[in-house]
Amino acid sequence: MAFQTYGLFCFYEVTLLLLVSLCGLGEGQFKGFRKFHQGQVAVRGPVFEEQWFTQKLDHFNGADSRVWKQRYFVNEAFSKPGGPVFLMIGGEGPANAAWMQNGTWLSYAQKLGALCLMLEHRFYGKSHPTEDLSTDNLRFLSSRQALADLAHFRTVMADALALTKRKWVAFGGSYPGSLAAWFRLKYPHLVHASVATSAPVHATVNFPEYLEVVWRSLASENPECPLLVKKASDTLLERLKDPKTYDNITNDFNLCSKLQIQTEMDSAYLLEMLAGNFMDVVQYNQDNREFEGVVGTNITIKVLCSVMSDASLGEPYARYARVARLMMDTFSMKCLDASYTNYLRDMTNTSWDGPAAGGGRQWVYQTCTEFGFYQSTDSPNQPFKGFPLPTAHSLWKDTPLFSSLPVKTNRDKDQQCSRPLIKRQSSHHRVEPSPSCGIRSNSVQTSTVSVLRHWQRPWPRLMSAMAAMTFTPPE
Repeated sequence: MAFQTYGLFCFYEVTLLLLVSLCGLGEGQFKGFRKFHQGQVAVRGPVFEEQWFTQKLDHFNGADSRVWKQRYFVNEAFSKPGGPVFLMIGGEGPANAAWMQNGTWLSYAQKLGALCLMLEHRFYGKSHPTEDLSTDNLRFLSSRQALADLAHFRTVMADALALTKRKWVAFGGSYPGSLAAWFRLKYPHLVHASVATSAPVHATVNFPEYLEVVWRSLASENPECPLLVKKASDTLLERLKDPKTYDNITNDFNLCSKLQIQTEMDSAYLLEMLAGNFMDVVQYNQDNREFEGVVGTNITIKVLCSVMSDASLGEPYARYARVARLMMDTFSMKCLDASYTNYLRDMTNTSWDGPAAGGGRQWVYQTCTEFGFYQSTDSPNQPFKGFPLPTAHSLWKDTPLFSSLPVKTNRDKDQQCSRPLIKRQSSHHRVEPSPSCGIRSNSVQTSTVSVLRHWQRPWPRLMSAMAAMTFTPPE
């Protein structure tokens, strides 16, 4: 229901620069109520050793001298004298070393003789600034602090490795794409250019447009597909009103325990999880992330619509249930835990070993204090029902230790980042949800935005944009 692990990521044959996510460069991400299952990657070829950078805890309090160790990776394979420095920005999950030997950004690095660095985001992966994830400690988690991390890292590394005269380029997709754009805006003296892929830059509390794009994406495969999904969703919502149907629903969707609907949030939790099967596939459709160890890349929009169109499976509701079981089989799930109470229990755990420490607790905190982007069913032009904006507010208020904080977003601060950025390449795909909050046209001559159809490759446009950044590739 909210962005990155709430599901605002790039998709649809994303041989884009970052193919990412979010997710950004992360594993075990959470999206709204949904846990995003991502397997451990088996990296082939050279092993990139994790390295550690001494980072400030609070960049905006001169009296606080505390520091911590932030993880980063280096690939020097293509680096040549005079070449640029590419800085890949980590997002709301562990930084994946697979990116140090895969991805289109390395093609650019090879062509331009770039040194490649990847910095993990504070509070995600192994980058632990504090002893736990208590609300008091999470006050040090913000995009503002993350940008200052990037600036400090860039400054210190440039001095330490004699890179002060080389041009730095920031890369990111989805939330890290936003950071890449904001990094260029806030610290133009440190970063020569940024490549922001599928980057939402207009902060908004309510984001019903996300599901509108899901509708259009399904319709692009088969005009009947979203209509069938809507019929199934409507049927499920009606059955949830009658407790006599709960046993059947439990069996239909292979729930881990008997369905119990005592509050609106119990219903919203189940409905959003099931809708998430479609949201996630649309988000990551054909995104070529196998090298990250991602499971389920074979489940595409085409596959979902094929199931929803198969009349031999029964009514649309039965096909909807078949999709749910297909996703459970894909992710090796024995059953679907549809308990909102269990979700809140996981979110309450503040330990770094807790079930939500992979990114769920942290991202809910960030979306509630900074971004919003709640993917509600408030629009009539989408196929789902049952999780309107108030349920997103309830999610925040029901989460112990978060409930005392106000639900808000720093929209004024974030929306300033939608202004034209000098030497920024921003690229989106037409069928992805997150760029509904992104930049869709060239605002000024020095800001390049590419909107790609799903069959288009970004290489020609991005390479021409990179060339316009006045690099002098080494011989």
